[in-house]
Amino acid sequence: MATVSYREALREAHREALAGDPRVFLMGEDVGRYGGTYADSKGLLEEFGPDRIRDTPLSELGFVGAGVGAALGGMRPIVEVMTVNFSLLALDPIVNSAAAIRHMSGGQFSVPLVIRMATGAGRQLAAQHSHSLEVWYAHVPGIRVLAPATIDDARGMLALALEDPDPVVMFEHAQLYNVTGELPDPPPRVDIAHAAVRRPGTDLTIVTYGGCLPRVIEAARTLAREGIEAEVLDLRVLRPLDIASVVESVRNTHRALVVDEGWRACSLAAEVMASLSEQAFFELDAPLARVCSEEVPIPYARHMEEAALPMPPKIVAAALRLCGK
Repeated sequence: MATVSYREALREAHREALAGDPRVFLMGEDVGRYGGTYADSKGLLEEFGPDRIRDTPLSELGFVGAGVGAALGGMRPIVEVMTVNFSLLALDPIVNSAAAIRHMSGGQFSVPLVIRMATGAGRQLAAQHSHSLEVWYAHVPGIRVLAPATIDDARGMLALALEDPDPVVMFEHAQLYNVTGELPDPPPRVDIAHAAVRRPGTDLTIVTYGGCLPRVIEAARTLAREGIEAEVLDLRVLRPLDIASVVESVRNTHRALVVDEGWRACSLAAEVMASLSEQAFFELDAPLARVCSEEVPIPYARHMEEAALPMPPKIVAAALRLCGK
């Protein structure tokens, strides 16, 4: 058992993938000499060389497109996009090509591509570097969308993503990179098909993912002091959604609160709530509720940024209302 950070777990996952399969290579802005914008690839250039660790020009459209082509050609590329906001420049190769090629070719071709990107706010980087757009990708058939929120998932999801014959988009919340935790040796094999219960409870289910997980855990501890035991369910796979696990939890607690750093309108939270209404309506003892980011571009000022995000006090207040307290 070793204490490692989220970024160190990611780095070890890359090292294992690169050492184990000569088809795997990493490409993106500053992934080589600089060691990665978030230091997640530090040292890999020296270990594996410039053919395997490739710094790219500042052109998401260009290097993501190159990753699609490399995957079609038999390689197993890992493409790092610095932040989800910049990934919008590469929507065409991701949505119109990578996600659609298996369908359009009648199953003759697949795109075994992994695209990693940072997401989320909380670092005073303002609107062009702070949004949570995971739901944009979770909307698209043909890709798998992952959101590792723990050390174990950061260490284990990459290998499974590389085994997938279709494109996988992996979102890493930027505030998680410095988080530390215990990692078993050897690391556990994780699951990229099912949600995970991170805290058991009987009074309320709180559904969340990614960077909101630590805030929800903090809120659940506060609720416990108020006599409310909240079950915390980490979706961790945003497409395909494991709604069955959400329904199972709600059948035990009979209340559900969804916490999502995305905006409320057309959010992932809305999809979870709609699915619960369809599949577990008569299990509910209270209306469904959600806590999302405010409907504004993420502000720069610290106090305004925090006011715009689903922070623990907002989560606690919503849970207390849901439980009639």
